[in-house]
Amino acid sequence: MNAPRGITVVVADDQALVRGGFTMILRTHPDIEVVAEAGTGIEAIEAAHRHHPDVILMDIRMPELDGLQATERILRDADWPVRILILTTFDPDEYVYQALRAGASGFVLKDIPPQQLATAVRTIADGGALIAPSITRRLISRFAERPTVNTAVADRLHRLTDRERDIVTAVARGATNTEIAQQLYIGPATVKSHVSSILTKLGLRDRAQIVVFAYESALVEPGAHDIGH
Repeated sequence: MNAPRGITVVVADDQALVRGGFTMILRTHPDIEVVAEAGTGIEAIEAAHRHHPDVILMDIRMPELDGLQATERILRDADWPVRILILTTFDPDEYVYQALRAGASGFVLKDIPPQQLATAVRTIADGGALIAPSITRRLISRFAERPTVNTAVADRLHRLTDRERDIVTAVARGATNTEIAQQLYIGPATVKSHVSSILTKLGLRDRAQIVVFAYESALVEPGAHDIGH
């Protein structure tokens, strides 16, 4: 059996101690390779274009160019599949929604246990979404405060079959492919195929954007369920 291809990572954070700590943790895992570090948003963009990493750990608050702007520019210009994992403090702020809209695949708190950091990188690299429950609650609150539905987004619902809508709803509530398969009595491979079809039909990047779509289109109502575990 061939060894899996290593996941290449860029770590972007303006605090050298934090940046170095994440790099040191990730380098203890043989399937993860940190190819560069960046201390500013500009450096993150340069490192992304130089190394074409699979995953970028991106701090939001950085000098020269913040993590949000760097995320937007990298994802806009990237001609390779790159996922961005936002680094945030214990208190999710107003940037969470903006980061998801910019195309970030998820968030990790800066005090994340070392073993969970590697798991987070693998999850994102595999196309999954990673949104901590505390961040999820803040995100749902943001949608709950909005009195109107985004009609342009809602109009795209007609592109989906009933089964695909069921899967979008399950993804928005935080279910994994295995959990969705059990809920809908279908195989995990079938779920994965449906998710790929949903992404194509809606022009979305990954599961994190499916979550945003589900709430913006009002397919899932805020407060009905928490999408984190």
